Amino acid sequence: MIGKWHLGTDPNGFDHWDVLPGQGAYYNPVFIDSSGQYTVEGYTTEIIGEKTIKWLEQVKDYGKPFMVMMHHKAPHRAWEPGPNELGMYEDVTFPEPATLFDDYTGRGEGERKNRMTIARSMGLVRDLKINPGGTPVPNGNLMFGGKELNADQLGKWKAVYDQVNDQFRELNPTGDDLIRYKYQRYMKDYLSCIAAVDKSVGKVLDYLIENDLEENTILVYTSDQGFYLGEHGWFDKRWMYEESLRTPLLIKWPGVIEAGTTNDNLVSNLDYGETFIDAAGEDIPEEMQGESFLPILKGEIPDGWRQGFYYHYYEHPGEHWVPRHYGINTDRYKLMHLYYDIDEWELFDLQKDPREMVNVYNDPTYKGVRDSLHLELQKLRDQYGDTKELARQYIREDKENPQFLLMMQWMLWMDPTYDIPEEIKARVDTMKEDPRMKALKDMMTGSR
Repeated sequence: MIGKWHLGTDPNGFDHWDVLPGQGAYYNPVFIDSSGQYTVEGYTTEIIGEKTIKWLEQVKDYGKPFMVMMHHKAPHRAWEPGPNELGMYEDVTFPEPATLFDDYTGRGEGERKNRMTIARSMGLVRDLKINPGGTPVPNGNLMFGGKELNADQLGKWKAVYDQVNDQFRELNPTGDDLIRYKYQRYMKDYLSCIAAVDKSVGKVLDYLIENDLEENTILVYTSDQGFYLGEHGWFDKRWMYEESLRTPLLIKWPGVIEAGTTNDNLVSNLDYGETFIDAAGEDIPEEMQGESFLPILKGEIPDGWRQGFYYHYYEHPGEHWVPRHYGINTDRYKLMHLYYDIDEWELFDLQKDPREMVNVYNDPTYKGVRDSLHLELQKLRDQYGDTKELARQYIREDKENPQFLLMMQWMLWMDPTYDIPEEIKARVDTMKEDPRMKALKDMMTGSR
């Protein structure tokens, strides 16, 4: 296990692990292995790729099967490009998504209240590296214990972002022009981070080819979710809507999967473990909730394969104020329930409305579809043992959750203009001297 882990414990069950604390920093990051923590100078995406190849070099001649998980931090917020990608898209103007200025007509309160809009919630300082007082430098190093940029890194950074700051002051965009400007800056930074990931993956692929490992290795490229690139005026993820629900999944398996084939059957990230175990020829533990899609990779669709995909988002109150919601997604329809401090149902016809702009839950022509989806949704909740009581158990109220309040405090510290509700700001102020806050701060800065 190499790279981003982002769970509350050290990795277990791995012969080798070398991971970032929390999300990790983009530059000069702290890593943690079984011996403790240490700092590596460089750009994190490149370092993770190099560590992966070094591990492959150590095990390739053992004559035994191996598995390595290369988990990149990028492109997590705040999208800080590496020294070899800085400025690569400065001369590019990206097309705007059709829903960049979505006003959420025809939908409910949840879409309007969430705080992940480019217009209101994307910070100039934290996210876009723009500050009238001077060019901001990567801030994740402070949060996750990395070293400050060295002279060479800082010189390359300022060569790009000093000009960006000068341009912003000259343009002084407002209103819709400011939204458009922020969208363009977001895309330039985000896709520059992605370019470094592409290079890292490419180097690993080249290593496998050069060492005659390509033909006998299963390669899986995936992510933990999709991401909004301006659709509905948003960045980030969390929602059950298509842009964040749909997740990349590319698999190469010479001799088993024909190159260039695609499949539209519904698979879940719950299925990954089962599929890897099945491919290794081992028995799948009964307590695992997913299904092996190994037969699908071989071109065989199992009888009774999944027709509906279950989703549940719990993290509210939280940074982006996306309401708790759960639902079912089929090949054509999506039914969602938004709950906790809101009570709304949404139904979308993905065939007629692929951008999910019109909630047809109360449309009488969809009554049969709605009733059928309610039944299927309840079956899935029963299947996975998901209940209202379980949801309450998973998420504590923010007043009892110092980690949430600490996160809010970090946001305000890095960008005083950060957009959070006033009642939460007041609660953050009351927690500043709480000893739990100091303990969490130590954890988030890499102190152990």
